[in-house]
Formats: sequence, structure tokens, C-alpha cells
Amino acid sequence: MKRRLLALMLLTTGGVAVAAPETYVIDDTHTLPTFEVSHLGFSTTRGSFTRTQGTIVLDRAAKTGRIEVTIDANSLHTAVPKLTEHLKNPDFFDVAKYPTITFKSNQLEFDGDELEAVTGELTMHGVTRPVTLEITHFVCKEHPMKKVPHCGADAEATIRRSDWGISAYSPAIGEEVKLKIQVEASKQP
Repeated sequence: MKRRLLALMLLTTGGVAVAAPETYVIDDTHTLPTFEVSHLGFSTTRGSFTRTQGTIVLDRAAKTGRIEVTIDANSLHTAVPKLTEHLKNPDFFDVAKYPTITFKSNQLEFDGDELEAVTGELTMHGVTRPVTLEITHFVCKEHPMKKVPHCGADAEATIRRSDWGISAYSPAIGEEVKLKIQVEASKQP
């Protein structure tokens, strides 16, 4: 009976093993979206968002997947409390009016087994625009402590803040914003 079942499986898959898509849930404690922008040409202002949630679905055999991430805009943090509050106000992120930032993608670009880029829609400040994140590091393996499949990546992109309607103090405050995102996610049963 087992041989017949195996033969049937091989016939229906063309003799190729079929891997199913795997769903990973973002680990908020090891995920940190950050940004960098020029401050009056003197220095670089850096900030981060400390609360992120979402799912990543990967089908590494088919080289496809989808990503849905939601960032709590009010979790914005800088090393300077007054700056943090200023960035949350209507001049910039306006977190009272736009409490979340989202990224959704179903366009994952692989080179062999390596994830190289993800193109999707970034919604921020009430505006949705396409963004391509370049993946500078990508790995999936068993987490040494959790003992479950786990993936991690580092991603980057440069955007123009005015494309999302955030143009206060331009051009004194830089127009180009560098995004850097470290993300980890664990496979769900």
C-alpha cells in the first residue's frame, strides 16, 4: 500500500518533490525597522520603530512568497525624546492621524536559494507607493534555542520622503531617507 501511495505521489508531481509554502510570524523582539536622514547637512538623524507584526509566507522550492508587515508608527524612537515627539507630530509622521505603516508584497526575487529583493507597496502617511527592498543577508535554519524553523534577513532601500507627503523643512532636512530593516520570523505549525 505504501508503494502504491508513493508511486501515485510521484506520478502526480512529475517525479519532483513538492514543498508547500511555509508561514513565518515576525518576531517583534528581533525585528527593527530603522531610518536615516540628513539633518541640515550637518549630521545624520536616525530613528527606529520598536513594534512590528506580520507574516511571511515562503515557498523556497517555487521561489515565491508574500509578506505583510504592520509597523506601529507611535513606536517611533530616537535617542532624543524631544526629537521623537517632533517626528510624531503633523510635520512628519503624524502618528495620531496615521497610526500604522504597512508593507505588502507578493514579488520576491530569488537567485538560486538566496532571496535578493522584495518589491511591494509601502503605505505611510496615507500614501501607498511601490518600494523595492534589497536583501543584503538572508538565512533560514533551525533556531538554536526555540528548535523551530526560523528565518532572518537584512533589507535596505532609499526613498524620497516627499513621495509620501512628508516634506516639512525640505530641502534643509534631507529628501532621501535610507531604510534599514532587520527581521526575524519563526515558522508556524
